[in-house]
Amino acid sequence: MGRQENGQTKVRFSIGAKLVTIISILIILSLGGITALVTLFGRLDVQLTAEENNRTVNKQAASSTEKDLTTLRANASLLLDIINTNEKAGAFSNRASSLYFEKNPYVAAILVTDSKRESGIAAKLLSSHFFSTNDIDSDLVDEFLMQSKDYMLQAEKGITQVLNAAWLFDLPMLAFFYPYTEKGLNQGLIVFFSAEKLSESFGAGTMQTTYLVNNEGDVLIHPDFNLVKNKANVSNFPLFIQMRENGDNDRQVLVKDEDGKEYFGSYSRLSLGDLAVLTNASADVLLEPVENTTRRNIYLSIIVLSFSVVFVWFFSKSISRPVKRLAIAADEIKQGKYEIDLKAKTKDELGLLTASFVEMGKGLAERERLKDSFGRFINKEIAELAMRGELALGGETKETTVFFSDIRSFTAISEKMEPAEVVEFLNEYMTLMVDCVNKTNGVVDKFIGDAIMAIWGAPTSTGNPEKDALNCLRAALKMRAALIFFNRSRGGDKKPIIRIGCGINSGAVVAGQIGSHERMEYTVIGDTVNTASRIEALNKPMGTDILITENTYNLVKDHVVVEEMPSVTVKGKSKPLRVFALINMPNETDIPGAGLKGPKNLAQIRKVLGIPAPDFSKVNVNEDEKKYKIQS
Repeated sequence: MGRQENGQTKVRFSIGAKLVTIISILIILSLGGITALVTLFGRLDVQLTAEENNRTVNKQAASSTEKDLTTLRANASLLLDIINTNEKAGAFSNRASSLYFEKNPYVAAILVTDSKRESGIAAKLLSSHFFSTNDIDSDLVDEFLMQSKDYMLQAEKGITQVLNAAWLFDLPMLAFFYPYTEKGLNQGLIVFFSAEKLSESFGAGTMQTTYLVNNEGDVLIHPDFNLVKNKANVSNFPLFIQMRENGDNDRQVLVKDEDGKEYFGSYSRLSLGDLAVLTNASADVLLEPVENTTRRNIYLSIIVLSFSVVFVWFFSKSISRPVKRLAIAADEIKQGKYEIDLKAKTKDELGLLTASFVEMGKGLAERERLKDSFGRFINKEIAELAMRGELALGGETKETTVFFSDIRSFTAISEKMEPAEVVEFLNEYMTLMVDCVNKTNGVVDKFIGDAIMAIWGAPTSTGNPEKDALNCLRAALKMRAALIFFNRSRGGDKKPIIRIGCGINSGAVVAGQIGSHERMEYTVIGDTVNTASRIEALNKPMGTDILITENTYNLVKDHVVVEEMPSVTVKGKSKPLRVFALINMPNETDIPGAGLKGPKNLAQIRKVLGIPAPDFSKVNVNEDEKKYKIQS
């Protein structure tokens, strides 16, 4: 298979030399790296170009709009100033108005608002030519103002706004509200004008769309007039939202809508009317040429790789056969057959791998044997973690449910038996009880003589303290059922009837390895553990077999039938602790003696288990080293 050099096995024929040729051909011919780079730089180039185009178009539209609106406001204000200066010369005022509307054919009406007047209008100038040419009723102006009184008041208070009136006039029409002062009187000026001239700066390109919005997100000018006419609003569009959140005057951004579609966006705020020009371009449309190039490169790579596969297929015969044998051997190991019949037939890396594979199988067989032996002394999950080196000194806080059980009058029972009989009896009993713990995903922490301590929630957990607590209660009910079955064949001094008490408490514990590097034990410690141990001792004076604390009851109260027992004061605790006798879990169908047909009260439990009802007035509060005191 190979020769030894400096303690290492060297192969005669390097499989790497064979594979380098194949891999080099594939790398050279596949074009995968080139395709990725072309796509990456293509996308970056398209993005930069799109952002620059968006910025240019957006800036031009914003500049043109701001210029036109500024001119419109100045001309309207100048007209009113001329009329107010010559208010006694009626003919001159009429001539000035006619001349203004003749020079500004896109203006439909100019109104001066005065909220102190009943009508709210101080002056009204209408372009008869505009209304007759567009076949529009001038009463639409009054109708619009009736619905815009709040904006009229805001204009008098100094707020400039532009509103969409196209929905009423059925043509691109805007209403320009801004403050106007006449002889020290704060008034508002409203200019109704056609947006057709402004719309020339908002043409729809093949790549991007540019439109004008006000501070409320209403679309004022858009290449698609139907959107304006139907009161389109973009206040929920990501580009508008970012503009409002950023608070700056202009920016290029990449946004994504609710459907996940990306847009290259640009915005510019105008200095009047809190208006903004938005420009967005679909990333899918802009990147389509790049995607087409990528697809062509991929097709080319597939063709090249197809030819390479044919070449490699003929060349790989020397590799595929040994690999197939290794795959069969791996499947046998997966099924638990570690002693595999496999021999190396080549003198390259595959031959070395085959030999190592056989040795690995032998090692796994030995490891499995050690794990089975180790698992008899500690929990198998802990054994697995320990063998992988994943258990270290130290601890962590975990939410667990802790269980203690104890055989009633075990000392008296053991005194009537030989030592070998005691061990045999305990092993038979422990086997049944431990099986109940394992079947409910619990971990047996330790055996303390005839007592059992088990944990749910450490080192492994369901991830839910309620589920861990329910599993613990299932284990306790399984123990009750197993004990009833166990006692059927017992009786007399050598095989006495067994009764047990179980104490269950839930809460935070410190879990981890306790000990030294030479000898350590995985366990849990803390007040939760101490309370569970002391609650277990209460079963005898209370005439019960399973007691749970209020901590556990609060987790599982929707799933259990219990009877509350007298509260107790645990040693070291000032506040009385509520305890409950576990009667049944009505929703459990897989536990003998439980479920809908299970016991309904504690009296039935005592009758089945032969537990006498206690007289709490005669309970010795000094029992069990004064660890508990029953409250009256």
